[in-house]
Amino acid sequence: MRTRLPCTYILASAPRGTLYTGVTSNLVQRVWQHRNNLTPGFTSQHRIHRLVWFETHDTMHAAITREKRLKAWQRLWKIQLIESTNAEWRDLYPDLI
Repeated sequence: MRTRLPCTYILASAPRGTLYTGVTSNLVQRVWQHRNNLTPGFTSQHRIHRLVWFETHDTMHAAITREKRLKAWQRLWKIQLIESTNAEWRDLYPDLI
């Protein structure tokens, strides 16, 4: 995986737990920051560290557009999206490093 690659991602605190949707151009670095609570706010307060879904995009604009759409989705739709490719809610981060 390239170091700089626009991505939209979803983190979870646990299977079907609290969800966080984000966007980045460096997924490995950004998830590492979340996992080590280097980003103050929602993810560190709720211990949301498990990367459960992500998709890459050709441009940052496309990734940001997708993130905005996902944030508007109902929780059930996000759960269905995650489970369509990651039914076990496995942490995908180790596969990236």
